[in-house]
Amino acid sequence: MSTSVPPGWPAQVHPPGTERFEETALAWLLDQVPPEYRRYGVLRRYPPVLARMARHHVDASVAAAREGFRTARVDLGSVVPPHGIEAVLETYRREGSRLVALRRAVGLVEAALQARTGPAGTGGAGAAGGRSGPG
Repeated sequence: MSTSVPPGWPAQVHPPGTERFEETALAWLLDQVPPEYRRYGVLRRYPPVLARMARHHVDASVAAAREGFRTARVDLGSVVPPHGIEAVLETYRREGSRLVALRRAVGLVEAALQARTGPAGTGGAGAAGGRSGPG
């Protein structure tokens, strides 16, 4: 059983193959999504599903930060002084970097959970299927 993890692996999650991997992965993933996600038993029952939803949530946050950065000068220029705009842009840069690193970490945990559970209907690598859902 290997306990090595790839670069970007979250410190709060035990390595795959260790006794508490799934437990710590589940707790960490729940911390990365809105608190309302804790209400859904399916996300606790199938950690790869939670990981997938966390990845989508973080992807949306990355996209929102990028959009905010691109539009900050125009949208805020009339209400925030130039030095304030620069501070806002720096905030977006830092948050964007954090979110991109988080996206990588979520992806690593997701891949490890999928490898552990396999494609047998629990969100494993063979369960991609079609795309349908809300909206």
